[in-house]
Parts: sequence; C-alpha cells; structure tokens
Amino acid sequence: MMLRNHKQALLTMLIATAVSGAVITDVAAQTRSADRSDQRERRGSSKAAAAEVLYPNATRKEPGMKSSAKLGKQLQKLVDSYNEQKFPETLTEATAILGNSAANEYDKALAAQLASQAAYQQDDVAGAKRYLQQVLDANALDNNSHFQSMLMLAQLQLQDDDKAVQAQGLTLIDKYFAESGSKKAEELVSKGQALYQLERYQEAIPVLKEAIAASPEPKDQWNQLLMAAYAEAGQTGEAVAAAEAVAAKNPNDKKAQLNLANMYMQADQMDKAAGVMDKLRASGQLTDEREYKQLYSIYANTENKEKEVISVINEGLEKGILKPDHQVYLALAQSYYYSEPQQVDKAIEAWQKAAPLSPTGETYLNLARVLHSEGKIPQAKEAARQAKAKGGLKNAADADKIINLK
Repeated sequence: MMLRNHKQALLTMLIATAVSGAVITDVAAQTRSADRSDQRERRGSSKAAAAEVLYPNATRKEPGMKSSAKLGKQLQKLVDSYNEQKFPETLTEATAILGNSAANEYDKALAAQLASQAAYQQDDVAGAKRYLQQVLDANALDNNSHFQSMLMLAQLQLQDDDKAVQAQGLTLIDKYFAESGSKKAEELVSKGQALYQLERYQEAIPVLKEAIAASPEPKDQWNQLLMAAYAEAGQTGEAVAAAEAVAAKNPNDKKAQLNLANMYMQADQMDKAAGVMDKLRASGQLTDEREYKQLYSIYANTENKEKEVISVINEGLEKGILKPDHQVYLALAQSYYYSEPQQVDKAIEAWQKAAPLSPTGETYLNLARVLHSEGKIPQAKEAARQAKAKGGLKNAADADKIINLK
C-alpha cells in the first residue's frame, strides 16, 4: 500500500527525538560536579540544567550514579566533542573510556550512549545498536537517558531487514512501555508501524488506535497507517471509515481524497469513488496520468458509464496528461462500441490506433471481428492478416475464418 514507503520516516523521526540535547546538558552538569571548586556555583547551574522528567510513571528506580572524579577531564572532552559534532573524535574518546579500568559503570554507560549517537550520525547503524546495548547492560544512567536509549535501540532493531531482529525490537519496545510507563502517541505509533511492517495487521490496529486517541492532534499519516492496516486485515468497512475521517478533516488535501477514492474502489463502491475523483477533476487537481487512468478505470468498471470513460480519456489526451498508448485507446474503443447510442465508427477508429500498439495480434483480431459484423469485409480481412502477422493469438482459427471469407 501507499503507506509502506512512509513507515521508515516515522521511525527516523522518533530516533531524532531520542538524540536530543537535553541528555547532553545533564551529563555536562554531572561531569562538572566532579570538580569540587566553586561548589555553590555548580549547584546553581545544576538546578538550571536539570532536565524535565520524561518518565514520571517509570517503574525503574533512578540509579543515582555519578561520574568518577578521575575521569572528569576525559568525560568533558567526550561531551565537548559530541556537542561540537566531531563524531570521529567522540568515538575515539568513548572507546578510551570504555577500555579504562578506572571508569565506573556510569562513565561507561555515558561513553556508550554518546558513542551510539555518534555512530548513528555517521550511518553506522550496527555500531549504534552495539553501543546502545552497552548502555542498557550498564543500567547506570538516569531514567531519561536509559529509556531514550532503550527506545532508540528498539526502533533501530525494528528497521532491520532481519525479521528475527525485528522481533527483538518488538520485545524491547514492549519492555520500554512496561518499564517507562510512557503512553506517548509518537512512540505507540512506532510500535504500530513495526507490527504493520511485520504484516501483523490485526495487532497493529489496536496500537494505532490507542496512539491516535492519546494525541490531541493525531497526524494524518497515523490515520492513513490505520486505514492501511484495516485494509490489509480485510476490514474494508473500517478502512473506508478511516479514509472518510481523514478526507473530511482535509477536504483540500489531494492525497487524502485519492486515498479515499482507493478505499471506495477496494470496497467496490465505484459510484462513491467516481464522485471523489470527479470533484478533483472539476477543480483541476487531476494532473497525473495515473490519476486520469484511475478515474476512467472506475467508470469502465461501472455499468452504463461509457460516456464518462470517453469524456475522461479524450480530456486527458487533449491535455497531454494521458499518453496515447494501447490501454487508453482500447478503453476508448470499447466505450464507444458499447455506449448508447452506439458509436461504431469512432470505436473502429480507436481500435485502429490501439492495434499497432498491442504486444499481440488480439486487438487486430477484435478489430477484424467488428469490421466483419459491420459488413466491411475487405478491411476485416486486412485486420485479420495483421493479427496473424503480429502473432500471439489465442485462437488463430478465427483470423483464418475472416481471411477466407468469400
């Protein structure tokens, strides 16, 4: 579905949130506290730098660990390199701290955290995951840093091509929700997105519904993802309802209206699909070949709508939006032929344009049959010969019968 390409963007957005500057500010304040000089000033700056408590409902108790005094300068150098976006230097400093026997668990966790984000910034996803696991294993950082690292690792695992790794990501994100107490809509969406990726559509639906309900202003993409999950799960009615809700909220959003038309088509509600598409056409919003083909296909699959097919195709050709290909001319020929009143001459003209563009001789043979039924025997024979010459006929005997007419 249309939403398969969108899911990576959602996860990346959340990872960017996890790599926030708030964590670094906290770390810098704790590192500075190792220096005992000017204690009062440090206490004041520590309060000013205190980060917002992101997980007030967490079941994990804050470790309350601090950096060691011995590594104060190294840690500050690590933090500075990261803040200055000198990521190779960050990785060098982090590696040194991780291998230092004097480093305590907090020092190592901090080094692994910044190394994970430096690695991620350099597109080393495997390295980022490895360092994030070290953060969690150390279990030494404050709740904000610990749970953001957990969330980031889960999201990176969920984006992995290996389904076993994706399953690990689901397990970890469930652990994240259980221990952090978070009910943030954006994070719930990441889980719903992952379940959708894994084709576990029935499981994705309640998670996405919870995310949408948890947000005062749910993003339209979330509703579209829910709509896609409904559709993939075979819950067409619910998919249509979700598409209608998005379209009603965004009457001027062409994409939302096209999605609604698609849902109506999947639900075999062709009249409603046509109504949506015709509004877009009337307002000049149909500008793509695919959109014109979608509209005339809707009409072609609806009884007694041949005139509409003819109108849409001719308009698309005149505007240069529709390419004059075999499919277009074939649909036009059939619509002229079956319209009321029948327009045989125009149908023949369209078949004559379609036949040379066909990969097989079938269109030439259909043209020959129509010409024969209209009593145009010489033209019918020639079309039958063309059919045989092009080849690929399902029943070459029919062409021979026309060619051998007396």
